[in-house]
Amino acid sequence: MNKYEIVKRIENFAPPEFAESWDCSGWAVETNREEVHKIMLCLTVTDDIIKQARQQNCDMIISHHPMFYIPFSISSPLAEEDVRRTDEGFLDIYTAHTNLDRAQGGTTDTLISKLGFEVSETDDFLRFADVKISIDELRNRLLKISPNLRYVNNHGIKALNKLAFCAGSGSDFLEEAFEKGADALVTGDIKFHTALESPIVLFDMGHFESEILVLQVFEKLLPDVETIRADEKSPFIYD
Repeated sequence: MNKYEIVKRIENFAPPEFAESWDCSGWAVETNREEVHKIMLCLTVTDDIIKQARQQNCDMIISHHPMFYIPFSISSPLAEEDVRRTDEGFLDIYTAHTNLDRAQGGTTDTLISKLGFEVSETDDFLRFADVKISIDELRNRLLKISPNLRYVNNHGIKALNKLAFCAGSGSDFLEEAFEKGADALVTGDIKFHTALESPIVLFDMGHFESEILVLQVFEKLLPDVETIRADEKSPFIYD
């Protein structure tokens, strides 16, 4: 399939204008190749992911996290020759980051759906779900996705009626979640002082665990293209 048709599908779902101004969603590496036969999907592009893609004979990588913040274009005659050499040629790399976070059905919505909830309200990066659930039940659901879940409950809350969600690094949205009546915020990368002072329950799934589910969005958008998920995991080690 033509790679620009692939990108068009993604951008129709997660419009580029949804991305934050500091973000580098879009083409990270763009070669002169137009036809794509096999795509590796990943959360984060690393040297190992690129190695996997080459070993699996992929000609494109689609990731959620940007590689860097300056797009790289293959345009010189020497680079064009390299692209034609499949044994050491460049890979096209495309990223959908904060625009996918904001999109309806995107990163956070995918997490909410996996947990068996429905979105009742959205506010930029935050998503809300009206529920009737105990702390223990929510904890058990989250543990199925994130075995290394940790949480904060400074006020001994036992029953939850409104949950706020932000996949990835969302601890900065604590105040907003509280002001909008959430009993708990489910996110990743919660900082110590945020946890210490939180007036609501905080569930820290881990950045990786809260976002990895979004790869299924790419799969659904590209049913007629061969895709393969990279073998990747959180960099954190838990004993």
